[in-house]
Amino acid sequence: MAYKYLVIVESPTKAKTIDKYLGRNYKVVASKGHLRDLPKSKMGVDIESGFEPHYIAIRGRGETIKELRKLAKKAEKVYLASDPDREGEAIAWHLSFLLNLDRDEENRVVFNEITKEAVKEAFKKPRKIDQDLVDSQQARRILDRIVGYSISPLLWKKIKSGLSAGRVQSTALKLIINRENEIRNFKPEEYWKIPAKFKKGRTKFEAEFYGVNGKKIDLPNETEVKRVMEQLDLEADFLVDHIEEKERRRKPYAPFTTSTLQQDAANRLGFRAGKTMMVAQQLYEGISIKRNTVGLITYMRTDSTRISPAARASATSFISDTYGESYVGAGRKVANQSGAQDAHEAIRPSNVQLTPESIKDSLTRDQFRLYSLIWARFLASQMKDAVYDTIRADIIQNEVIFRASGSRIKFDGFLKIYPSKNDKDNYLPSLAVNDKVKIDQIETSQHFTQPPARYNEASLVKVLEELGIGRPSTYAPTLETLRKRYYVKMVAKRFEPTELGEIVNGVMAEYFPMIVDTEFTAGMENNLDEVEEGKEKWQGILADFYQMFEKDLKNAEDQMEEIEIKDEPAGFNCPECDNPMVIKIGRYGKFYACSNFPDCRHTQPIIKEIGVTCPSCEEGQVIERKSKKNRIFYGCSRYPDCEFVSWDKPVGRSCPKCKEFLIEKISRKGKQVKCSHCDYAEEIEN
Repeated sequence: MAYKYLVIVESPTKAKTIDKYLGRNYKVVASKGHLRDLPKSKMGVDIESGFEPHYIAIRGRGETIKELRKLAKKAEKVYLASDPDREGEAIAWHLSFLLNLDRDEENRVVFNEITKEAVKEAFKKPRKIDQDLVDSQQARRILDRIVGYSISPLLWKKIKSGLSAGRVQSTALKLIINRENEIRNFKPEEYWKIPAKFKKGRTKFEAEFYGVNGKKIDLPNETEVKRVMEQLDLEADFLVDHIEEKERRRKPYAPFTTSTLQQDAANRLGFRAGKTMMVAQQLYEGISIKRNTVGLITYMRTDSTRISPAARASATSFISDTYGESYVGAGRKVANQSGAQDAHEAIRPSNVQLTPESIKDSLTRDQFRLYSLIWARFLASQMKDAVYDTIRADIIQNEVIFRASGSRIKFDGFLKIYPSKNDKDNYLPSLAVNDKVKIDQIETSQHFTQPPARYNEASLVKVLEELGIGRPSTYAPTLETLRKRYYVKMVAKRFEPTELGEIVNGVMAEYFPMIVDTEFTAGMENNLDEVEEGKEKWQGILADFYQMFEKDLKNAEDQMEEIEIKDEPAGFNCPECDNPMVIKIGRYGKFYACSNFPDCRHTQPIIKEIGVTCPSCEEGQVIERKSKKNRIFYGCSRYPDCEFVSWDKPVGRSCPKCKEFLIEKISRKGKQVKCSHCDYAEEIEN
């Protein structure tokens, strides 16, 4: 079929969705990402000539380029409709070069959501390629290439082949290791609690020791606890001495940005950052619903919390019709992060009327769960505050004060559709000053302060954003690179640095302190944002950086000594040549290898038994294994004869309810034993 206009997008899914919205005069095709980039085999940047990049066609993309050129020649006009961000603008710019398009032509089309109305409106207002956006992306790409291709060869030479050092990656690694050092250096402090249960009539309620003689007192040791207990007469009445009742309001969360979506998807759904972005991309590009392909959410790479007036009005109408006028809020107004780009909106459903339940049959499980989260968060942001009645009562005897606190949801507001696990009533019985109550139960308990927790994906993304390190598109690939290089490993879904990661971080901190400095990295991000805003020239920013970086690089080349990562003795001999086996560090972690390498190339994985018999075959042992992404899982030692696998650690017992195997779960609240099949659960004493 003849066409007048050629439209080029990145992905086939996006092409399929948009094609349905445009008429027969349009042909929509996909470039499938970048077609031109810096060469892999060399730096590809001429530093002496003002950091001039040398771009080449990406290997294996020749046929795509040839086909696009052929299609472009037949078209009256070519529209470039790649994603509405820096990366998308750069793709359009490279396409313009490859297809020999007029740089001043208004052929760039952008839309924040892939709906019929948004797409058609965008094609009415094409613009020129934004060179500031292109320069910002180009500056980041060149900067990262200079850092990576200058430092990585040094690491190969001085430490181990296959290592890499990236700008954001190195700073993130430093944060992980700094946290690990905090944990190692942490000295626990003893403290005690005196929890009690009181009863008024038949009603019981909980309270906890607060202080003596009107003052709050800490209990650092058992001696202080005994002193308090000696003041009490447990047979006598206690008196309600003071009551304070208040109304507390809780504001709704702002709609999602990229980082808050990654954080909430990790905390609520257990998604990794990479998985969140992959599923979000699918929702953005389009899902087939009743034979119509629909883009379900707005663009998912954003650090803005802005909502369009039309989207706000649509949400208000839906909330009023579904939940009642009393739930309609003014809309949460949240200031964007410093340096946030406000080119497009927060992440929201493109049509709020498409409720998750109404389209559940058209979505995969992961798509449904993530869409439900985005849909609920957006609607919640436009709803009224939740309102709580809170009460605090001081209960006294012999000048010893116990304090009881309670709260009750008076009006659920946004919690109607976006609740959390902590949103539960905990209200006290009806109490009045001078009421008499009795002790029902009292105990003393010893505790110790805990070290800070290791970062998980959600908390690391949060701190990177707070420090201004990286941007929405960089978080997921940064975390993935740290795992791939075996600089970190995931233990109970948290980042633990490896020996290799600590060595690399030590070298970077000593010889390239500027690269791992959080303030410098955040400042560089702000400078690059100013390029995007047209306030700075990218060559000048790179020149200022390189002037400092070159000195560090020369010093490292002259002063850095080779670091030998010694192989650990394995304690047994090679089954093929009888030479001692050693433990080496490879791409996916540690493994056994023959010390007679390269004459003998025998290797074998390190098998770590957990002391549990396989619950499937009841013959093999459950062993700890690692996926290609360096994630720990558990399998049977008799694989492939037995294909038992579990992401969670089996504990060697059967569920008393359904007889399936029990697993160990670790969360922020500690360890818990749960059934792998039913809802049975039991707490573990920490």
